[in-house]
Amino acid sequence: MLEVSGLGCLRGERRLFAGVSFSLRPGGLIWIQGGNGSGKTTLLRTLCGLTPAMAGEVRWGGEPIRKLGEDYRRELTYIGHANGLKEDLSAAENLLAAAHLAGQQASRAEVAGALQGIGLAGREHLPVKFLSQGQRRRAALARLRLAHSRTLWLLDEPFNALDAHAVAGMRHIMEQHLAQGGMIALTTHQEVAIQATDAQALRLDEGSAG
Repeated sequence: MLEVSGLGCLRGERRLFAGVSFSLRPGGLIWIQGGNGSGKTTLLRTLCGLTPAMAGEVRWGGEPIRKLGEDYRRELTYIGHANGLKEDLSAAENLLAAAHLAGQQASRAEVAGALQGIGLAGREHLPVKFLSQGQRRRAALARLRLAHSRTLWLLDEPFNALDAHAVAGMRHIMEQHLAQGGMIALTTHQEVAIQATDAQALRLDEGSAG
């Protein structure tokens, strides 16, 4: 279980949010909402341990994530607002490299299947610089098709640049993950209905408590 207690974060000397508390259990989903600059991305980065909090604590299985270190990071997959792809590498090469960096075992066949399953059949070996924005986003999100063993997914605007068909496909992938006991925290400006045993919404208002 993920537990967040009294979390607060700054950007420079400006408070983004304070007093944020929630918990996620297996099958649970939380939508992090708010305007630009309200701290949505910062909150996700704090949840995965990339950004330190000014106050409060994030716990996984009852233990502070700062103490768990790599044991916690092996339980999660984080996909940021930026796609994090190398332009001169193909989608397949990018996905293999991402899996390697995350300590995941992935064969070329598994990578090809993940890319085909997310709508990039026939484009797996094209350099990313030749892909459209929507195709690049699909290439980044293909990591989720290899992340079945990662319980916690932290997703920053996962539906950006996707057409309606791709959004429906991503929704299906997320619902499968939740049905298998996974957990998801995500930010999005789009209204996408995702079935979950426990769906929450958290509103961050710029400069105020969450």
